[in-house]
Formats: sequence, structure tokens, C-alpha cells
Amino acid sequence: MTISALPEFETLLLETDQHICTCTINRPDKLNALNGRVLEDLEKAFTYINEADDIRAVILTGAGTKAFVAGADIKELSALNPETGKKLSANGQRVFSMIEDSSKPVVAVVNGYALGGGTELALSCHIRIATENAVFGLPEVSLGLIPGYGGTQRLPRLVGKGKALEMILSGRMVKAREAVDSGMANTFSGSKEDALKQAREMLGGMLKHGPVALQKAIQAVNASDDGKTSGLEAEAGLFGELCGTGDFKEGTSAFLEKRKPSFSGN
Repeated sequence: MTISALPEFETLLLETDQHICTCTINRPDKLNALNGRVLEDLEKAFTYINEADDIRAVILTGAGTKAFVAGADIKELSALNPETGKKLSANGQRVFSMIEDSSKPVVAVVNGYALGGGTELALSCHIRIATENAVFGLPEVSLGLIPGYGGTQRLPRLVGKGKALEMILSGRMVKAREAVDSGMANTFSGSKEDALKQAREMLGGMLKHGPVALQKAIQAVNASDDGKTSGLEAEAGLFGELCGTGDFKEGTSAFLEKRKPSFSGN
């Protein structure tokens, strides 16, 4: 794998290959559990990724094969009070929204346990591929809490309100095939290696298309959930913006001339 000169982080590993950045949460001894440092590193990493011209897509996964992210650091949570709890939740929501709003496609390869904040992190990605040993769950009620990093908002959009409430109120674990059947995950793969290969193939197909169109498509889909404007109004505006791009002119010209387009990202 070709590795670019990438920033280094205490809790993450970044690698790039053919414009795809693989971001690995690297705390295998802690089952890649989320804590303040991981959130800080994720924020810095996605700031870099979103600004890097040579990165056009992202795979997010966890180190090892046991866990994607096995929840939050319970010791850190146990010290919270109402003020610090609200601040922690708002910070996690902000970081995960940065991932959801990334202009570049983000695929989560969910390998092993994705519990609590791990499920919420996966839900913030645009697409989720579950390995055969993937286990999702939002067990916060067992701690006297609720999901605080966006899980109560994103899960209902994927599986419906009733199913989301059943999962959240029971706190039960959901295995890979049920996650796919319910819409929580997009697809199922066998091993982590198979899932990573599938993610690269999926993203490779996407990256054949105009990068500005991919960016606007993500923005348009997300607009339906932000409550700030009509999703249809946002779609029309973004569609119009694309009609003024070089990629639009190249794409339509290539189609009419029966050749493959060469997109420049402008």
C-alpha cells in the first residue's frame, strides 16, 4: 500500500491508496473504546481529510478483529455531572456531524463490536459494511443514560422510529445480518479483509464519477434531515450549481460523444 506523508495521531492510523484514506481507530487493547482523545484525533483527522486534495474517499474501521469501537470509556463517563455531560454530548455530536457532513464518501467497515458510541460513529458514516462478527448496540440505558452522540436521531432515519425505540429502550445487541435486514448496515461481508476489499471496490466505483457531484449528492441527502431548509429546495439549488461546473460540461459532452469522461473536480 502506498502511504502518503500523513499526520500522525496518538489513537488513529491514516493510510492512503489510490485517493482512498483508511482511518483506523488504534486502541486494540481497549477494544478501540472512545474517549476524549479519540474524539479530538477524529476531529483533527477529518479536518485534514476534508482539506486534502489527494484524498477523495474514506474508510473508517477499528484496529484488530474484535471491535470497531466497543463503546465509550465508562470510567470517563462515571465522573460526569449535568454540565460536563451536556458538554461531552455536544462535543461528540459536533465531531460525528463533521464525519456525516464530509464532502467525501465515508464507508465504515464495522469489524466486531460497535457498541454505544461505536454504533453512533458508524451511523455518522455515509455507508456501513458489517463483517460476519459485527455486533451493533446502544446499551446506554443500562448505565442510566441515553445515546448522546446522535444515535437517537440517526438510527430512526435508517430503521424507522418503532424499531429504533425498541433497540434503544431494550439496549440489546444486534448481529450483522439483522443490522443489514433492518437497514442499520448497508451490506454484509465475511472477514475484515473481505469487508475492506469490498469497501475499496465500492469507493473505486464512486470515484469514477465527478467529485463535485459526489459532494453535492451527500449535501443534498443530508439536507433532508437538517431541519434548516426544504430538502427539495436544497436539491434544486445544488442541481443548479452543478449545471455551472466544468465536470457537468465534461460529463454531458462525454456521453454525447460516446467516450469516458475525464473529470477535473471543477
